Amino acid sequence: MNQPHVLQLCHGYEPPFLDVARQYAGLFADTPYKVTTVYLTGEFSDQVANESASDEVFFLENTSKDVRGLKRKQIKQLQRICEQRQFSFAIAHRFKPLYICSHIPDLFTVGVHHAFGDYQRKTRRWFVNRRQQRLALLGVSDAVRDDIRSCLPHWPADHIQTLYNRVDYNQLKANLVEREAARKFLGLTQDQYVFANVGRLHPDKDQATLLKAFALVAGQLPNAVLAILGQGRLEGELKQLAQSLGIAKQVLFLGMVLEAAQYYKAFDSFVLTSDHEPFGMVLLEAMAAGLPIIATDCGGGKEVVEGCGQLFPLGDAQQLAAHMIQIYSLSSQDKTALANKMDAKVTQNFSYSVVKDHFWQLPFIKPYAMTMGVA
Repeated sequence: MNQPHVLQLCHGYEPPFLDVARQYAGLFADTPYKVTTVYLTGEFSDQVANESASDEVFFLENTSKDVRGLKRKQIKQLQRICEQRQFSFAIAHRFKPLYICSHIPDLFTVGVHHAFGDYQRKTRRWFVNRRQQRLALLGVSDAVRDDIRSCLPHWPADHIQTLYNRVDYNQLKANLVEREAARKFLGLTQDQYVFANVGRLHPDKDQATLLKAFALVAGQLPNAVLAILGQGRLEGELKQLAQSLGIAKQVLFLGMVLEAAQYYKAFDSFVLTSDHEPFGMVLLEAMAAGLPIIATDCGGGKEVVEGCGQLFPLGDAQQLAAHMIQIYSLSSQDKTALANKMDAKVTQNFSYSVVKDHFWQLPFIKPYAMTMGVA
């Protein structure tokens, strides 16, 4: 029997999608399947090829402008690759790659969706409904899955499923810089209590509610500061809000920090205020550092935090402030118990081995597992 192939089509390899490609290629490790990863955009890169964890990697080197419209050129590019290989099925990340894969005759495609609203457009619903027999869809959280199901109510539920993002938790822990060095790198003093937020300075991340909540508690919490890591169009507006709230000296805008997850031990707790986080990889990174977490009770972040962190209603500064006071007061024993809960949840839900096992049990993937003897 010839070695079976699976195609992975990605829009590009810009963060976080190189890691996404690596994650999905890892699902086929120790199986008979050979993985071919194709990037629609982005120039050739030996480093990206090596980090894709795939048997072969193609760079089609289109620009973002190239992949607008009907994408005839990209369909032909992919057809040429497919003519040389007999792919068992394809995995396509985001809608444009799914659209392109769906033009390859007889190629069953699993579309992976990393955001909300991908099927709000009527044209997209029309397209996938016409190809329903050759498609299955995955959301990176139950929240994203349910959003897709609500847009495609006539699809069978077993063809719209969840596959969580996953982490090499031990590697995340191994990469952590120790607290004293991490604080020195970020310009934090050793005696501060640091609430941290990491993300784009964008309305979706709702750092305005975080600033309002911190203003309610800053006077009650000695040495407390709020560190915000990230860049974005709201930077000036958020700095002005901090000034008007009288907390400018206690709010540290640290900008973009490369490989920020390495420095999470510099923080005492982590706060995510996003209004519709599809998953929340930063939450897993905070868990690896053992940080008490507060997050909004909406989107995929709730699925990550529930049972081992604090949740508050979106935009509710009063409730967020109450949680910040509670977390500030945790004893070292409380923090250790909480870290153990987080470790257990990640191991049971978001580890490579658990997600890989779940992938091969998906109803539309299981036949391929059985054919090739994948456990």
